[in-house]
Amino acid sequence: MLAGKRILLVVSGGIAAYKALELIRRLREQGAAVRCILTRAGAEFVTPLSLQALSEDKVYGELFSLTDESEMGHIQLSRDADLLVVAPASADILAKITHGMADDLATTALLATDKDVLVAPAMNVRMWEHPATQENLATLRRRGVHVVGPNEGPMACGEYGFGRMAEPAEILAAIGSYFGADAPLAGRKALVTSGPTHEPIDPVRYIANRSSGRQGHAIAAALARLGAATTLVTGPTQQPDPPGVTVRHVESARDMLAACQAALPVDAAVCAAAVADWRVASAADQKMKREGHDGLKLEFTQNPDILATLSEVGNLRPRLVVGFAAETENVIDHARAKRARKGCDWIVANDVSPATGTFGGAENTVHLIVDGASEPETWPRMSKADVGERLARRIADHLIQPAAEASSA
Repeated sequence: MLAGKRILLVVSGGIAAYKALELIRRLREQGAAVRCILTRAGAEFVTPLSLQALSEDKVYGELFSLTDESEMGHIQLSRDADLLVVAPASADILAKITHGMADDLATTALLATDKDVLVAPAMNVRMWEHPATQENLATLRRRGVHVVGPNEGPMACGEYGFGRMAEPAEILAAIGSYFGADAPLAGRKALVTSGPTHEPIDPVRYIANRSSGRQGHAIAAALARLGAATTLVTGPTQQPDPPGVTVRHVESARDMLAACQAALPVDAAVCAAAVADWRVASAADQKMKREGHDGLKLEFTQNPDILATLSEVGNLRPRLVVGFAAETENVIDHARAKRARKGCDWIVANDVSPATGTFGGAENTVHLIVDGASEPETWPRMSKADVGERLARRIADHLIQPAAEASSA
């Protein structure tokens, strides 16, 4: 899909530099030509030989190379490429790009280019959250620099948070989307629900669950990267809004259902939100006091069933409705029963028992149950970002297959 495209890959310093090797391999598989610039800091983590072996091209690193600069090498490098990619993009190199510094080959090439630039930030969570970094990213975005990631998760330094470089599959998808070579869902519409819902008890208390929203947000981002006009309806989470996605923030299950219905019609709906099944029948108008309520009892009523509602037959029913089954036991059996009960086409089953670390974690193990299939597809444990990419691809294949068959008939 990227055949003939020329990528200049800048590998800066950071433990995530090892992911650049996988990115090169995937780019080459797609037919792209890759040429690398390795910074001095980057060379502390990966070797020029590794980059050269995978890219099958010379690796550049010195600004004052007599051989390379005899032909104005930094200018030629920056102009020969169709796209410049910085992965990992450390806080240092992002700051230098923002302020127009050119003190090594990488920053000089980035300053001298007349081509677009895509960066994949990777750094410690505190560095990522620092106002200087956020202001630098905002400036780069205003200038038209494309940004993919970072993701949230554990870091080599032992801390946890945003700052992990996007996975190679995510960067590859962003590159493909840039060239318009990987947008099978262009012209299609998608709806994704994500996160928990908060059901009020009184003005200060609510019922919720442990959903982080990572999986739903990853699916929405992946569908958008494949070209779908994607609406994400999300309950309260700490996740940033995915780029290129229309986001509707809601609180309760009733709010979420209304936002979903307002987003119709769509070609595909993915209900990944962990919606509360019940709500308090009559939430208090004022804060409930502890005094006088030794045996407090709450009366509950069922919330609307969003998945079943979207699965109902009608003119606005999406062509494909995908549900999620978060189970703690008998995962496959319960998921199959849920798919039949709700009327959705596919259901993604996962084990959310405490020992798995799925709720709130960065990884997932899922089983895809498809209408008409005798056995579920069991996917290996992978990051939630990769689950999102894989599910988005399956959705794209499903939506475009009938059109392909019709055109060949």
